Amino acid sequence: MIASTFSSTHDFFTSGAWLVIRNLLLFFVAVFWLAFAYWVHKDARRRIEDPWLVGMATLLGLVPPFVGPLIYMLFRPPEYLDDVRERELEIKAMEERLSRRDLYCPVCRSEVDSSFLVCPICTTKLKQSCGTCKAPLEALWQVCPFCETPIEPAAVAMPSLRPGRARRPPA
Repeated sequence: MIASTFSSTHDFFTSGAWLVIRNLLLFFVAVFWLAFAYWVHKDARRRIEDPWLVGMATLLGLVPPFVGPLIYMLFRPPEYLDDVRERELEIKAMEERLSRRDLYCPVCRSEVDSSFLVCPICTTKLKQSCGTCKAPLEALWQVCPFCETPIEPAAVAMPSLRPGRARRPPA
């Protein structure tokens, strides 16, 4: 019985079918190995600027088969170069916008001047005016810089919780 099992196993591994299966298996392993190296190369080109480092990453993807791409994935830069450039452009655009100091109405987003008390488009109150000289005042000012009049803070009305009921002041 053992001899017949050994004989049939030996016959299978010496047959032409086994050679085809083995060769196809080796072919697919080689294709996957080269595909991993190609993926490492493409990913490194998108993440690394230096061509020498891209070449070293590709070599790392090739030389220790199937382990190199895993090592590359652990140590690769976390962002694509395009994302880094896009973020830097957005930061520059925000800095430029902030440096221009354009003022906009908080309601209708139309451009307003720093001296406007009311938005000319939607009539939203933008600033408080001085009671004496009628100059526009900033929200945190405690005295009018034009006529030295002390500014009383504007009272803010608290909305009630339910219609018809007033809130009780805190004790």
